[in-house]
Amino acid sequence: MTTPFDVPGYGSTSLADLAPSVLASLGVQGEPSVLGLPPARRACVLLVDGLGWEALLAHRERAPFLSSLIGEAGPITAGFPTTTATSLTTFGTGLAPGHHGVVGLKVAMPGGDTVFNQLRWDADVDPEAWQPRATVYQRAERAGVATGYVAAGAYEGSGLSRASARGSRYLPANDITELAVRAAAAMSTGERSLVFVYHADLDAYGHMFGMDSDYWRLHLGHVDRLAEQIADALPPDAALYVTADHGMVDTGAAGRIDVEADPDLTRGVRVLAGEARVRQVYTRPGATADVREAWAERLEGRARVVTREEAVEAGLFGQVDDGVWERIGDVLAVATGACALVAPRAEPVESALVGQHGALTPEELRVPLLSYTTID
Repeated sequence: MTTPFDVPGYGSTSLADLAPSVLASLGVQGEPSVLGLPPARRACVLLVDGLGWEALLAHRERAPFLSSLIGEAGPITAGFPTTTATSLTTFGTGLAPGHHGVVGLKVAMPGGDTVFNQLRWDADVDPEAWQPRATVYQRAERAGVATGYVAAGAYEGSGLSRASARGSRYLPANDITELAVRAAAAMSTGERSLVFVYHADLDAYGHMFGMDSDYWRLHLGHVDRLAEQIADALPPDAALYVTADHGMVDTGAAGRIDVEADPDLTRGVRVLAGEARVRQVYTRPGATADVREAWAERLEGRARVVTREEAVEAGLFGQVDDGVWERIGDVLAVATGACALVAPRAEPVESALVGQHGALTPEELRVPLLSYTTID
């Protein structure tokens, strides 16, 4: 199959390659140094939810510290779908989604019709059974590297945190000041340390108001100051890496297609999952080919429609393990342009959001990898 997609750079320049490369830079044996990061004793990764590479370049004046780090730096790619649950697990395991199994925001539970939201973890699912791979934090701790996970207290002990970050020492921090203070303290723990800092608010402003809003632009300045404060507090022989889980595109009423109300898009559909920029469609027995054809015809010029087999062959999820295969929709509709495939009855809040993500446009797929070090 000739893929029409920009495919994530698994194994070369993706979010899945970042944590193993960081561990390798800390001297952890057996971790691939794909990104060639310099040796260090301590590393901090600041992941800013929703900070796409294109958006950062477009608003450099709002982020002078981050902009000063661009220099020779460039983007890496998120995994697919470009959504938080998938990306946090991709970073937290150092694996492509086809291996770790968190293959989207919402998926249908295998063998049934239950829709499982993997961000909220709203089904009775054991995180360690659903995502059994060792996390980078577990691998770091086994190698004698102290770990810290600095994020809002509301996420502590959640299903997604257990799936993506088990083994880390969770350090609750509920605002930007706490994030900076707790990150600085955690960086001095042990002889070697890995600290992960997660900040969610930029994504929230993008969803609510769009990136082309004063809210998003102003908050980018706060993110810039957070990164600078963490950098200023780095101990000797340490590195700060700034990245993101995905970017975002702004959508409007003209770009919204109600995929619940159109009979051409509901015929043969058993379960509708995914999110507005990438729909995962689970079909009734024998209906996959007809559903693919109907969705492709209806969404021509608005989305690229493929079967599960075509998506896997294209490498969108990386190599897919047997136990992950049936979690993926029978048909996937990946939005292009500013299209949003909304489901206002099932998802009234999400369908009204301005900023959306999940698809494979450069704005969603490409995220920064910026570095600041105190390495001699």
